[in-house]
Amino acid sequence: MQFRQQALAKLNAPEELDLPVRLARPQGWLVLCVTLVAVAAACVWAVAGSVASTVTAQAVLTHGQGSYVLQSPVAGQVTAVHAEAGQRLPADAPVITVRTAQGESVVRTVAAGRITALAATIGQIISTGANVAAVEKVAHASDPLYATVYVPAQNAAGIAEGSAVDLTVSSVPADRYGVLRGHVKSVDRAAQSAQQIAAFLGDSQLGEQFTRQGRPVAVLVRLDTSRDTKSGYRWSTDGGPPFRLQSMTLATASIRLADQHPVDWLLP
Repeated sequence: MQFRQQALAKLNAPEELDLPVRLARPQGWLVLCVTLVAVAAACVWAVAGSVASTVTAQAVLTHGQGSYVLQSPVAGQVTAVHAEAGQRLPADAPVITVRTAQGESVVRTVAAGRITALAATIGQIISTGANVAAVEKVAHASDPLYATVYVPAQNAAGIAEGSAVDLTVSSVPADRYGVLRGHVKSVDRAAQSAQQIAAFLGDSQLGEQFTRQGRPVAVLVRLDTSRDTKSGYRWSTDGGPPFRLQSMTLATASIRLADQHPVDWLLP
């Protein structure tokens, strides 16, 4: 009977038309506003924003002009060695002397450079065309170093000139001295064979090492210079290593690819 009386009272009561109608709670409006702001921000980022990605590849520090393998034009016995590994020689400098049936013959450098490897020893019997030394082309001690990065061909499409590069040098502890900074100077769009790499670096083993995952593309990186470091180059730390870098030092490069817009991933 109590519920019946309440129902009759409700029917007899006048309609409260003057009272405001609550369409939504304040908490609901707050959630709706936050959602709209988040959606708007996501749309703006999808159109105007960008995502940075990197590609990692093997690299070697060089003087940018490559190397050459010095070969003996004659066969005979090595009677003298006039150079040593690490020595810088001018063009036409004597490297070894070979005794042949016709007399002694001197094998000389073809171009100025630094001896990176010396294969001949005194008393050794060599044949015509035998490798005598590997010579890196460098005319002056002040010639700057570059990094040649061998990037897998399938990952090289997004690399542009001027892209930032971080190099972890094998002879420099990265946890203590950081990474070496640089920027892409040029990109060789043609993939290179092991023979081409070996001819440029003067080292057949490096040619095989850099082509284990297929023919790579050579990316030349200009190292950022600095007057405040012992090495003469800029590092992620303030001072970098307390020594100068040597050419033909191996490194691992991380190259920043061209920024990509997220909206490109969503569109077919």
